[in-house]
Amino acid sequence: MSWDWLVYAALAGLAIAAVRLMTHGVWRAIGAWRVHRSGSRPLRTSSHRIWRDPGPASALDPINGPGGDDRVPRPRFHFVKEHSVGSQPCVSVRDARGRIWRVKWGAEVHSETFAVRFAWACGYFAEVTHFVPSGTIDGAAALQRAKDCIGSADGSFQDARFELEDPAVTKMFEEHSWAWNDNPFVGTRELNGLKVIVMLLSNWDTKDRRDVARGSNTAIFEERNARGTREAHYLLTDWGGSMGRWGSNLVTRGRWDAEGFAAQTPQFVTGVTNDCVTFGYAGQRTADVAHEIPLDHVRWLHPYLERLSADFLTRALLASGASGDEAARFTAALTERIAQLGAVAREATVSTARSTSDP
Repeated sequence: MSWDWLVYAALAGLAIAAVRLMTHGVWRAIGAWRVHRSGSRPLRTSSHRIWRDPGPASALDPINGPGGDDRVPRPRFHFVKEHSVGSQPCVSVRDARGRIWRVKWGAEVHSETFAVRFAWACGYFAEVTHFVPSGTIDGAAALQRAKDCIGSADGSFQDARFELEDPAVTKMFEEHSWAWNDNPFVGTRELNGLKVIVMLLSNWDTKDRRDVARGSNTAIFEERNARGTREAHYLLTDWGGSMGRWGSNLVTRGRWDAEGFAAQTPQFVTGVTNDCVTFGYAGQRTADVAHEIPLDHVRWLHPYLERLSADFLTRALLASGASGDEAARFTAALTERIAQLGAVAREATVSTARSTSDP
C-alpha cells in the first residue's frame, strides 16, 4: 500500500511539474509574440542611464525619498478613476496642488515604499512614492476592487501607497520595457549593482520584458536631465515582492516579513567562486539576477551601501509605515547583509594581495 502511495505521489509531482512547464512555455510564447508585434521602442534619445551618483549621504532625505519635500501628496484628494489592472486595488486621485497620484492598497504598500527609497539612495532611478497612513478621497463612487479600501460614506482610507504620475515623463512599460539579459548595461557594474540591491532587499518578483504575458516589472522613463536634454532611464517599477523571504515559488517566498527577512540573512552571501560573489537568493529570474556578479562590482557598490546608516534605514522604514519593532529588525538585518558584502570584498582583496606577494 505504501508503494502505491509513493507511486501516486510521484505521478502527481510529475504532472504538476509538466503543467508548470507548459504554462511557462505558453507565457513565454505569448510574451515573445507581444514584444515582436510592438516593434521598436518610441525613444527620442540615444542617451541611456541606469545609475547616477546619488551625491553626499547627508543630502539624502529618507522621509520623502526621490521627490524631496516638494513632491509630497497634499490633501485633500479628489477621485479621478479606478484602475482595473494590477494585482492590488488602485485608483488615481488629484491632490491639492493638482498633481495626479496612483493610490494602491494591499500587502505591497510598505515594502514598495521602502525599497524605492533604498534603491534611490544608492543611485538608482525610482518613482516618487509615499506611504500615507490615512486621509480622505472625495468623489469616490461606484468602486469595484477598491470598494473595501475607501469608505463609502466619508471617503476615508488607511495605509495607502501614493505614486506620482508626472506628465513630463514618457513612460515605457511592458512590451517596451527592458530585460535583465537585454539592455545597454549588460556586464556593467551599474547593472550588477542593481541586481545586488534586488537580492539585498529579497525582491523575488523580478519579471522583465520577457514576462510581459504576466506583467513586466521593468520600465524605461524618458525625461529631461539637468542640462535640458532627454535621457532614457532604466528602472524597476514594482518592488512589492521585497522585504520578506526570497524564494522560487509561492510557498517559500513572501513580502514585508521582518522575521522571514532576518531568518534568511545568514544565507545572503554564500561565498566567492571564480572571482564572482555567490548568493543564497532565489526569485522569478534567479539565473539572470544572482549569477556571475563580479567581486569588483560588489566592491564598487559597497561604499554606497555602507554609508546608509542605521538611522537613515530606520527613518526610511518608519516613513514607509513600519512599526518600531519592524524598523529595528529590518535595520539590523540590512546592516548585517551590507556587512557581509563588505567582509567578502575585504577578504578577497586580502587573499589577492597575499597571493601576488608570494614568491
